[in-house]
Amino acid sequence: MLSRLMSGSDRSLDREFNCTVRLLDDSEYTCTVQRDAKGQWLFEQVCQHLNLLEKDYFGIRFVDPDKQRHWLECSKAITKQMRSQPPYTMCLRVKFYPPDPAALKEEITRYLVFLQIKRDLYHGRLLCKSSDAATLAAFILQAEIGDYDPGKHPEGYSSKFHFFPKHSERLERRIAEIHKSELIGLSPETAELNFLKKAQTFETYGVDPHPSKDVSGNAAFLAFTPFGFVVLQGNRRIHFLKWNEVTKLKFEGKTFHIYATHQEDQKIILTYFAPTPEACKHLWKCGVENQAFYQFEKSSQVRTVSSSNLFFKGSRFRYSGKVAKEVMEQSAKIRREPPEIHRAGLVPSRSCPSITHGPRQSSIPRTRRRAVHISIMEGLESLRDSGHSTPVRSVSNGNSFLRSYRNGAEGGHGTAEFSEDSYSPSDSVLPTPVSNDPSDLAQVRHTNGPRSNQEEGGTELCTQNQARPQGVKPKGKRSQLEKTRPTQHGPEEGVNQFISSLARLFLVTLALLFALLLLLIVLTESELDLAFLRDIRRTPEFQQFHYEYFCPLRRWLACKLRWMGGHLINK
Repeated sequence: MLSRLMSGSDRSLDREFNCTVRLLDDSEYTCTVQRDAKGQWLFEQVCQHLNLLEKDYFGIRFVDPDKQRHWLECSKAITKQMRSQPPYTMCLRVKFYPPDPAALKEEITRYLVFLQIKRDLYHGRLLCKSSDAATLAAFILQAEIGDYDPGKHPEGYSSKFHFFPKHSERLERRIAEIHKSELIGLSPETAELNFLKKAQTFETYGVDPHPSKDVSGNAAFLAFTPFGFVVLQGNRRIHFLKWNEVTKLKFEGKTFHIYATHQEDQKIILTYFAPTPEACKHLWKCGVENQAFYQFEKSSQVRTVSSSNLFFKGSRFRYSGKVAKEVMEQSAKIRREPPEIHRAGLVPSRSCPSITHGPRQSSIPRTRRRAVHISIMEGLESLRDSGHSTPVRSVSNGNSFLRSYRNGAEGGHGTAEFSEDSYSPSDSVLPTPVSNDPSDLAQVRHTNGPRSNQEEGGTELCTQNQARPQGVKPKGKRSQLEKTRPTQHGPEEGVNQFISSLARLFLVTLALLFALLLLLIVLTESELDLAFLRDIRRTPEFQQFHYEYFCPLRRWLACKLRWMGGHLINK
C-alpha cells in the first residue's frame, strides 16, 4: 500500500515542475506549472501577479543550453520549447516597445517600460548625446531617491549610482547639478514619464541588437524598432527601413535576407550572416513578429510566413498575438482604479544596479581621465540621419563568420579609451560613442560597415555572455575596391534553385503516387476487415472502378507476366 502511494506521488511530481520568472525590477516570481501547460498560462500568471492589463507589449524570454535566446511562444507547451530539464528560469522583458510610451493608459505599464529602458541604458543599447545622458540619469535619480537633500546626499552621491556601462566624473557632476536644480518637486511617476518622453526620441529606442556580419565580413548589429528595421555599424544607423517598405524577411541556414522597396520603387536586398543557424532563425522570427505587430491594423490580417521561396523547404511561422492598434484600442477601454506600484527604490539590482555599496571604481586610470573625458566630449553628437547605402546581394556563404567569432574583447585598453569604430552595447565609456569625422560617414556608406567590432559586454539577468565577432580588416586597395563594388546574382544560381525545386516537387509527387498505389492494393487485394476499408469497398464508385478498370488491368498484367515467364523458360 505504501509503495502504491509513493508511486502515485512520483507520478504527480512528474506531471508538474517549478518555474521562476525574473521580473524587470529583478524580483522573482515562482509558480508550479503542469507539464502540458502552454506558454500563455505562465504569461497570464505573471501578468496577474503584477496586476498588469496592458500586457501585449511584454513577453517571457529564456536561454537554451547553447546560450541562444528565445521568446516563449504562448501557443505551444512550455516543455516542448525547452531543451533542458526543469526547474526553468526565465525573464519578463518588453518584447514590443510602445511607439509612444507616454500614451500608455496605466502607470504600472509605464513603470515597467521605464525599468526596461533604464536597463537598456545601463547595458549600452540606448545611444544618446552626453547632455541627454545626463538628463536621463537625473530623471532616474529623481524617480528613485526624490528631491535632493544635503543631509542625505553628500558630495559625490551620484557616483554611487550606475546608469551607464562606464562614465566619467564630469558626467557624474553634471547629473548631480540637474538633479539638484532642475527636477525639484517632481514625483516619481512624473520623473519616469519625462524619462520615457526623452528616451523615445532617440534612434536606438527599442533596439534589441542581434550580432551579425555583412557580406564583406564587417560586424553589424541588426534590430527591429517600433518604426522599422535598423542596421547599426560604427555607432551609426547605416540602414533604416520603415515597416511598410519591408516586403519579405527570409533566412537560409546562417544567411538572413531583407527584401524592401525604397524610394521610387527601388528594390533593395540586404544580406547578413548570423553566427549560427539557430541565431538566424531567432532573428527571422523576431522580425516577422515585429513587422506584424507594428504594421497591420488587425490581427486577422496576419498570415503565415515562410522563410523560403522554394517548395517544401524552410520554416513556417505566424504571429498569433494582437497588433499595436488593437492593443491601444483595448487599453482605451480600461476602467479601474490605478493599481498600487511597489517601486524598487534603493534595492540594488544584480544585472542593472541602481545603487551600489562602497565607492565606484572607475575603469579609467586617474592620470588619464581628464584627457579621455575631453576627447569623449568633443566626439559626442547625436546620431546622424543616413540614407541607405548601396544594397549588396551576396552569393558567398557565411563560413568566415565562425572563423572570426571569438570570445572576449581584444586588448586591455578598450575600456579606457573611447571607441569610434563599433557599436558595442555595454562596452563604451559613455552611452553615445559617435564619430564626428565626415569622412568616416562616407566610408561607412560605401563599405556597408566599419572595419572592426568589439565584444558586446553587457548581458541581461536571464542571459549569458556570448561571443562577439571580430571584423575583418581590408588589405590593400584591391580589397577596398571589391568591397565597394556591388555583387549580383549569376543566372546559374537562379536556374539551379529552380531545378532543385522541380526535382523536390517530382520526388514528393512520386512518393504520393506510391502511397496511393499501396492503399489501392490494400483495398483490392488484402483481406483486412477494418471498418474504414469496409466502408470504402461498399461504395458504388469503388465497385465500378474495381470491376471495370482494376480487374481487367490485373488480368492483362498477369497475362503479360505469364508470357514473359514462358518466354524466359523456353530460352
